Amino acid sequence: MRDEQARIETSARRIVLLRHGRTAWNAEHRIQGQLDVELDDVGLDQARSVAPLIAALAPTLVWSSDLARARMTAEEVAKEAGLVPSYDARLREFRLGDYQGRTHAELLADDEAAFERFRRGEWDAIPGAESLVEVAGRFAAAIHDLAAALGPGETGVAVSHGAATRTGLVAFLGWPLTFARDLRAVGNCGRVVLEQRTTGDWALAAYNV
Repeated sequence: MRDEQARIETSARRIVLLRHGRTAWNAEHRIQGQLDVELDDVGLDQARSVAPLIAALAPTLVWSSDLARARMTAEEVAKEAGLVPSYDARLREFRLGDYQGRTHAELLADDEAAFERFRRGEWDAIPGAESLVEVAGRFAAAIHDLAAALGPGETGVAVSHGAATRTGLVAFLGWPLTFARDLRAVGNCGRVVLEQRTTGDWALAAYNV
């Protein structure tokens, strides 16, 4: 019985969702969305620090958003794991339309009610923004493709962004999309771990590690 349990555990597939390291815009609470901002020195250190922890899981695939902050993080992880990263626009952050490039303080000063809606994650009404459904669909599709590319017992890594990860996570697991607002923000280089059950479905094993 013990040997059979060990066999099942070693054949289980695993996916690690990794948020990118810090950017200067993160530090100054400036809304990034899909604007292409690179890691700052702190963020690069974060990526280099988390890379050995991810590499210790012996990943076979590293996929990443094609935005610079995610690419730079993925490159550090892939280098440590001896892999070459692949880039997928489906793993991008929400497109936040007119709010991109603005600081929280600027938005608050301009429209307090709009700022409170933004803080609650009610983004569908932002001019030019993607909807929750759109982001959930593209992100979950990418993770399903990553899962399908893994063999028994293999681990895949998807490097992405905070809000997109929360939204795509609940969609991938089949939870109501509103649950994404009940999850705390994933920190820079924070990790979410998914593991496949023997039944074939996926379970949340760790969040914001």
